[in-house]
Amino acid sequence: MSTQNALLTILVEKINNDTLVLPTLPAIALKVRKSADDPNINLNGMADVVGQDPSLSARMIKISNSAYLGRSIKVTSTTQAVTRIGLNQVKNIATALAMEQLFVSKNEVVKKYMAKMWTDTIDIVANAMAAMLTYKAATGKKNLSLDTITLSALVANIGALPVLTEAERHDSVFANPTFLDVAIEKLSGRIGGSIMREWQFNDVFIQCAEHWRNLEFNEPTVGYIDFVRIGAALSNQAENGDEILTLAQQKGIFDDVDVYQSPEFVEMRDNAKSIFA
Repeated sequence: MSTQNALLTILVEKINNDTLVLPTLPAIALKVRKSADDPNINLNGMADVVGQDPSLSARMIKISNSAYLGRSIKVTSTTQAVTRIGLNQVKNIATALAMEQLFVSKNEVVKKYMAKMWTDTIDIVANAMAAMLTYKAATGKKNLSLDTITLSALVANIGALPVLTEAERHDSVFANPTFLDVAIEKLSGRIGGSIMREWQFNDVFIQCAEHWRNLEFNEPTVGYIDFVRIGAALSNQAENGDEILTLAQQKGIFDDVDVYQSPEFVEMRDNAKSIFA
């Protein structure tokens, strides 16, 4: 058996036996999500939770003052930042910011791979966010949430993490980019769906993590998975990028693909990317 097939066999067996070690959400993200789901929480209470993590608090203030939210009056405190961002957005933004902590490794090959994957994921996120903003501006539709697409795009590649962790455990054999690429392409969707269920995320996030690579999974209405796919296509992170854009155009998400080269789009994409800088 080739080393590539051996890695796939190990992963498939662990998936089928429910023994694959899934990543856990960072503690601060768990606290924020739990607090946001508390019907009795208020903005001051949420600010106290966010304030327990100085790094998260500082980044929340940065986001509240960024072009991402389009506000000119500066805020200087966590309470002001939470008030501006809103409880639901804080929940997803905190999760998004905390996810970077998961992309770490002690193995040099896997470490480099994870660093690149995080950078690539941010590119997908930024393009997906800008594509949604462009769509909403063109159609006037308000049923899609910017903070939800942010997190949906961020979890798109979450299924790769257990693959990389398994490679790290067998680094002498498996920590090879060629093997990793194949394993991630074949298995990360299935694993990503499992992680989203384990984290008790809703169906939107499960679908994006599990099915964005599979174009046979397609809903008639425009949804978050469409923008995750567009983000991946525009970031050159999808093997079927041209097909993704063709299907999106047929679905009425945009009239002309050149809209994604416009100065307005580039500015929105760069503003979105600055959140994670």
